[in-house]
Amino acid sequence: MSRTLRALILVLAGLVVTACGSRQSGPPPRNLDDACMIVAQKPEYLRAFRTTERRWGVPVHVQMATIYQESKFDGDARTPFRWTLGVIPMGRQSSAYGYSQALDGTWDEYKDETRRFAARRNDIFDEADFMGWYMSKSRQQLGIPLQDARNQYLAYHEGRTGYTRQSYNGKPWLLRVAGEVGTRAETYKAQLMRCGGRRGLF
Repeated sequence: MSRTLRALILVLAGLVVTACGSRQSGPPPRNLDDACMIVAQKPEYLRAFRTTERRWGVPVHVQMATIYQESKFDGDARTPFRWTLGVIPMGRQSSAYGYSQALDGTWDEYKDETRRFAARRNDIFDEADFMGWYMSKSRQQLGIPLQDARNQYLAYHEGRTGYTRQSYNGKPWLLRVAGEVGTRAETYKAQLMRCGGRRGLF
């Protein structure tokens, strides 16, 4: 192999790595209470959320409120370790990982069904698509409107079987959190309507 060809391959490989890396998580936005600040600091988020809204119908503000609750927009978020005797690590509390805190099994189901085998849980585009896929199935199977952030979150957290059994009624803390997700979704919606009109985003 010639030196020129070898150099060209290295350059192309570097470009591929850079392109892939640009979709990696990076640090979360600084102000998570202002949807306009979030998408101004992370414009790729808005592109991902709008792509998902077009494909699956899940509104941008519902996606954002759910991701806030699950990971605070930290693409590398994981559940805490469990400890024995306070010093011996026994693994993490669950396999939840990434922006959406998707579990291994649910993530594998998503990849198999959508044929997105290269999807990653720390990629905002893949995570938003996963959320759209999951919530659209909750609408199909449970009749939960895509605009209903509170009940979509309950089905997201408990699973569709748990939601059908109303397992959330035995968890007052979860009902409180789901209410907060619904409130945050409406706050994000109002904020995006305000700044989106100025910037031509919506």
